[in-house]
Amino acid sequence: MSGPDAPASCYLVQHEGYSLLLDLGNGALGTLMRFMDITDIDAIVFSHLHGDHCLDLTSLYVARRFGGYGGRRRLPVIGPSGTAARMARAYDMALQPGMTSEFDFVDLASVTELGPFRVSTARMAHPVPTFAVRLDHDDAALVYTGDTGPNDRLVPLAADADVLVAEASFVHGEDNPRDLHLTGREAGEVARDATVGQLVVTHVPPWNDGHRAVAEAAEVYNGPIALAHSGLRVPVGGR
Repeated sequence: MSGPDAPASCYLVQHEGYSLLLDLGNGALGTLMRFMDITDIDAIVFSHLHGDHCLDLTSLYVARRFGGYGGRRRLPVIGPSGTAARMARAYDMALQPGMTSEFDFVDLASVTELGPFRVSTARMAHPVPTFAVRLDHDDAALVYTGDTGPNDRLVPLAADADVLVAEASFVHGEDNPRDLHLTGREAGEVARDATVGQLVVTHVPPWNDGHRAVAEAAEVYNGPIALAHSGLRVPVGGR
């Protein structure tokens, strides 16, 4: 969910004039407008279809259709199977044509390149189909976990990445449900085992302490760790 200091999940990845969004959760679009002209979004990738990762596409639909932010082409929206229908239902539209006047919906499983980035994904452990996403360009790599519990597919996807953006919703030592979220310590273990260059801890709900999640990660990972917040800028590459 969104909190007092940040909206829900959204990460802007830019290179050589190309702007890619990883997720667009509730409240994210307004915050994003502080940092870019949203007409310049080139594509959006959804890790999964829970509201805190996708619902502000309804706001972007309004902005494009009625607010002059449409540009000259339909915007690629890449997500798990059923994304187009999910977003039409979210805005209480008929499934056909849904939002297809503004968005070109593409199944994430079919995408291997977006602009300058090579795209790789792996299925995560979460109640709905959810995917971690790896973006490579030349020798630089960024990996975003999406939402996930511990699983054996995340470390291979994140291997030797420059930056790992990892969720840490749970607190280590509590009786946490399986196949739902990571703790800060588990995020640190992934960063350590994948030998990533930097860890960014994110997706900490308002009732938990993000600094505690960072401290948990630091117990097992000795690389640099940042706590995600609106406006945080992280260069990727140059290890």
